[in-house]
Amino acid sequence: MPRRTATMLASTLILIALLCAGVLIKVPYSEMSPGPTVNTLGDVEGDPVLRITGHKTYKTSGNLNMTTVRVTGADYSMNLVEAVSGWLGHDSVVVPHDTLYPDGKTEEQSTQENAEEFSQSQESAKVAALKELDIPVTSYVVVSSVVKGSPAQGKLHAGDIIENVDGTAVEKPEDVAKLVTKRKPGQDVVFTVIPAKTAAAAEKAGKKPEGTEKVTLTTVKAPEEDRAIIGIKAGTDHTFPFDIDIKLADVGGPSAGLMFSLGILDKLTPGQLTGGEFIAGTGTIDDAGKVGPIGGITMKLVGARGAGARYFLTPDDNCEAAAADTPDGLTLIRVKTIDDARKSLDKLRAGDTAGLPSCSAG
Repeated sequence: MPRRTATMLASTLILIALLCAGVLIKVPYSEMSPGPTVNTLGDVEGDPVLRITGHKTYKTSGNLNMTTVRVTGADYSMNLVEAVSGWLGHDSVVVPHDTLYPDGKTEEQSTQENAEEFSQSQESAKVAALKELDIPVTSYVVVSSVVKGSPAQGKLHAGDIIENVDGTAVEKPEDVAKLVTKRKPGQDVVFTVIPAKTAAAAEKAGKKPEGTEKVTLTTVKAPEEDRAIIGIKAGTDHTFPFDIDIKLADVGGPSAGLMFSLGILDKLTPGQLTGGEFIAGTGTIDDAGKVGPIGGITMKLVGARGAGARYFLTPDDNCEAAAADTPDGLTLIRVKTIDDARKSLDKLRAGDTAGLPSCSAG
């Protein structure tokens, strides 16, 4: 065999061996890529994403698209070839597996956590939008969950409204832990609550929940900490003056909060918030209307531009990273609160693009 032919054959065999090894070698990485975008003003499979009943609504136009990121599953192991391809590509990001699934979290656990965060973001979006419009919302501190095997199991239940702890009124979820930890492990603490069933019946009847009960619990020592606990997680529940239904399946996490709140604002106010423009965005939102950062910002920018967006509402804390890698044709608008976003859309509608708060790469 001629030397040139032998060399080419050997090189080819080595390349094939390397490719096979690359496919077989598993690496501890996961991939993030642009996910679908959804217009919060539109429909999905014939059903409106936002449906409001019991209050006057107005016609909307344009797009207020929430954005998503696709990630590989917790149980999926990337091979070396996939990882290298992801590193070299522009439309995906390869990150350490533990970044997406810390502490050995399973895909099922991650999905459940994302579903809970998504549900909470919907509630906060409703509250923030109505507060922005000065529409009253009644809020309660409630039992969000009860730890199995804890002193609270069987005595307190998810949905119970917590009126006070040891006679001290509770105004925020964090008040509950502060009051419980005033006791030493082994001491009793008294909760005054409105049972979840009573609260649900009152809400269904459109009445204020009434009828408290006292529940005495014996505290225990927290694992690895010398403080008293009773085994519940406190949260906030709300009673709205009319129905706001957000219908969107197969989406998780809290990052759609801002766009849901703006969609609700648009439907509840005359005129058209977008001015007919295609606007996308992202950001968590709390009950006070503060916008928080999210993960996967660069992937969301790519997905938004690919869907046709011209403007992107960007959380303040994500601005620097977004500005460093912005797709052509997409203008970033910096937002810190729902009020910021609303004022920026007013400027955009008026043609004052120079006055829009922008993001810089630092």
